[in-house]
Amino acid sequence: MNFLENYEPLLKAFWYIALPVSLFFGLQTVMTFIGLSDGETDIDSDAIDGELPFEIFTLRNLINFLLGFSWTGISFYNSIQNKTILIIISVLVGLFFVAIFFFVIKQILKLSENNSFKIEYALHKTAQVYLTIPESKSGKGKILISINGTFHELDAMTFSPEKIPSNSSVKVVAIENNLLIVEKN
Repeated sequence: MNFLENYEPLLKAFWYIALPVSLFFGLQTVMTFIGLSDGETDIDSDAIDGELPFEIFTLRNLINFLLGFSWTGISFYNSIQNKTILIIISVLVGLFFVAIFFFVIKQILKLSENNSFKIEYALHKTAQVYLTIPESKSGKGKILISINGTFHELDAMTFSPEKIPSNSSVKVVAIENNLLIVEKN
C-alpha cells in the first residue's frame, strides 16, 4: 500500500477501511450466490408486517455501512473542504446503504408470503354474481370474488326467497361444506 504514503491521515483512514471492506463484501457476495452464506439473511418471514424481521447490528450491516462510509469519504474528499461535513455525509451514506439492504430484504421476503387460497377468507366479503343464484336453497349459482388480489369463481347459494340475478352484488354471510351462503347487498 505504498500509494497511501503521501495521503493525508483522514484520506488514508478512508482507504484503509475501503480496501479490506470491499474485498470482504466481494467474498461475502460470492459466498451468498454459491450458497455458502453465513445465514444472517435467513429471516423469519412471519415478522414482515410487524417489527424489523432482522437484526440491525450484524456483520453484514457493518460491512454495508463501512462500504458506503469509506467510498463516500474517498469520492468526496477533494470536493468537500470541511472534513467534519465530509465525515457526516459519509456516515449518512453508510446508514443509507444499510437502509437499502433492509428495503431489498423486505422486498425479497414478500416473495415468500403464503398466498394460498382458503375459502374462509371469503367470509364477509362482497362479490358479484356470475351465474344466477336460485331462490331459497333450491340450487346453486356462481359468484366472482376477489381474495388477496386474485379473482375466484366459487359456488354459492342463498336463503333468500327470491333468486339473485347475474351481475348483482352480494355479501358472503356463511360457509357450509365449501359452499358460500350469500345475501343480496
